[in-house]
Amino acid sequence: MTADMWLSLVAGIVGGALRVGVPFLFVSLGECLTEKSGRINLGLEGVLVLSAMAAFGGAYLTGSPWVGVLVGAIAGGLLAALHGLLCSLDGVNDVATGIALMLLGTGLAFYLGKPLIQPQAPQLPAIALGNWSDSQAVRAALQINALLPLGILLALALWWAFARTRAGLLVRMAGDSANATRALGYSVSGIRIASTAAGGMIAGLGGASLTLFYPGSWNEGISSGQGLIAVALVIFARWSPLRCVGAALLFGGAGAIGPALQSVGVSWGYHLFNTVPYVLTLVILVITCKPGSVALGSPGELSSTR
Repeated sequence: MTADMWLSLVAGIVGGALRVGVPFLFVSLGECLTEKSGRINLGLEGVLVLSAMAAFGGAYLTGSPWVGVLVGAIAGGLLAALHGLLCSLDGVNDVATGIALMLLGTGLAFYLGKPLIQPQAPQLPAIALGNWSDSQAVRAALQINALLPLGILLALALWWAFARTRAGLLVRMAGDSANATRALGYSVSGIRIASTAAGGMIAGLGGASLTLFYPGSWNEGISSGQGLIAVALVIFARWSPLRCVGAALLFGGAGAIGPALQSVGVSWGYHLFNTVPYVLTLVILVITCKPGSVALGSPGELSSTR
């Protein structure tokens, strides 16, 4: 390949990581907050799909992509809050409830989103990072989602809150020891419901980025399992909001390899490269989830020895 082709390939992978990684970033931050409180939400796939449909519908009906973002966040928060409320009941299993909510969210999105498959909604503005280059391909590859800076700020805010604020300390305490939290007079269920709902709202921003920026349309296959992948991503990031940023960009870059190669004329193995994020997820789970051991940084209430 020529130097220009190599430059286009690198720009395509970097730009793709910044675009494809945005939904991963928001969903992983939402799951990180939820799991820090001692609850796991496998229903984030349903949250992501429902919020993507709601955001697209909100933007289409109002003509404003930012209203669509708000609608997507609210939809994600409501579905996640339902998960939190159900899991607070005695004898209810987090994993089983999450799977049920995933089916409910995707089913609602598919049913309510039927009229939205053909129309086009206004899209979020792009941040141009490639104006330094004379190459049209490089400039096109480095068009960045306007929600990306918000995701980075959220990661910083969560990291600071967990480390420096009373609310963050309570969330961590509920995740590490429910008994200690109750002994201090706090409601474990209340903390977990609030954390789960807030995590769903953050994940809803990821759904909005799917339909209002990249790929920028609503269809029933919009998510491709990103909500479930985010659970593995949080484990890989060791429950750290800041590491979630790097992990999301890694997964985004993995998903961008195939399109970047195709953009420079390498079509062999295109579909094979599209499997890289799923293979990466499998490898991470195999390495980190060993029988009889607890992953470093795991909240105590989520440990296998509980």
